Amino acid sequence: MILRLMQIGDMEIVGRLCNDIHRAHPERPEVLRERLALYPSGCLVIETSAGQIVGYAISHPSEFGKPPALDSFLGSLPAQPSTYYIHDVALLPETRGQGHAAAILDHLTSEARKAGLPNLSLVAIAGADRYWARQGFTPYSTPELAEKLKSYGEDACFMQRVVD
Repeated sequence: MILRLMQIGDMEIVGRLCNDIHRAHPERPEVLRERLALYPSGCLVIETSAGQIVGYAISHPSEFGKPPALDSFLGSLPAQPSTYYIHDVALLPETRGQGHAAAILDHLTSEARKAGLPNLSLVAIAGADRYWARQGFTPYSTPELAEKLKSYGEDACFMQRVVD
């Protein structure tokens, strides 16, 4: 498997994977393309040696505790970001458990360091908080944040991890 930067030509398959993997949380392809355009170094794909994309990650600098609503456009990145936000990491079921998510997380942690950001943050859905907790992420909550998480579903959990 190869971890590489996402290209605009990958977006059709990335959009398909996104909506196949996250059936309860679909996003428009235009939203994903905007993330790639705004912060290309935070967008990755995992592909087989035959060139089949089997997973991806989308991330970018953001404001801590202010995750964007699901399926929403950003418009721009903040002038003074305070977190490195992991918008999505998705792998086909048959590729899970092989260390690909850990390789993605290593890359994203490196991006956060390069950007001078003190932490990584994300919204865990569908029970993924257990996985992210094993990766050193801890839950973080405020009443304002709880309101923002409604677009992600009842089990959504905002989590953070200090960049070491």
